[in-house]
Order: sequence, then C-alpha cells, then structure tokens
Amino acid sequence: MRSVVQGVVALGVGLALVGQAIAADLFVYPQKGQSPEQQNKDSYECYNWARAQSGVDPGAPPPPAQAGQHARGAVGGAARGAAVGAAVGAIAGNAGKGAAAGAVVGGVGGRRRSVAAQQQQQQTTRSAYDRAFAACMEGRGYTVR
Repeated sequence: MRSVVQGVVALGVGLALVGQAIAADLFVYPQKGQSPEQQNKDSYECYNWARAQSGVDPGAPPPPAQAGQHARGAVGGAARGAAVGAAVGAIAGNAGKGAAAGAVVGGVGGRRRSVAAQQQQQQTTRSAYDRAFAACMEGRGYTVR
C-alpha cells in the first residue's frame, strides 16, 4: 500500500514538473473552469501529442553540437579573415601580421556565426512544438498565449 501511495505522489509531482517544463514560455488559462488537476492532466497529454507531432521534446536537453561543427565555423572564418587581413596588411606594408590578425578575428566571428545558427535552429524547432501544444490545449478549452 505504501508503494502505491508513493507511486501516486511521484506521478503527481512528475506531472506538475513536466507541466512547468512543457509550457515554460506559454501561459495557459482554463477558460471552462478546469481544475488544476485537470489542467495538469491536459498539459501532459498535449505535451505527448505535441512532441509526437513536432518531433521536439522540450523536456529533453538540447542536442550537443556535432563534433567539429563549431570548429569548422571557426576554421572557415579564420581562413576568410586571414585572406582579408593579408590584403589589408599588404596595403599597410606587412601582409604576414595582417593575415595573422585577420585569422584570429575571423575565427572568432566564424564560431559566433556557427553558435548563432545552432540557436536559431533550436528556436525554430521549439516554435513548432509550441504551436502544436497550443493547438491541443485550445482544443480542450484553454486560452494559450
């Protein structure tokens, strides 16, 4: 009996935590006077449905960057920076120093672009999940913003 009670309590806490993680950026209002328990149940069911529809699980940690993805961005940026730096350095009279400085600046810029692209992709996939979750909850009588 004790293990059943513990299981029910754990399930309730789990549903509440999932509900908070599910709609971290969304506000859900029960238009039809649904109880908090019903809202948690609906949130959990819509979480599963939205996850299946969008292929996104907001409760999961973001996927790690592919091995070398940021490094390739940095290397590409460094190569472009070195070329520009060499050209500017040649005008100033020292192509070697210009290329070295350009490589450093370009490498940092290339990595930043790579990280920004990854963040944009994560936001786009999260948006697909949010739209699916909102559609499900609105279908159950909630206002979602």
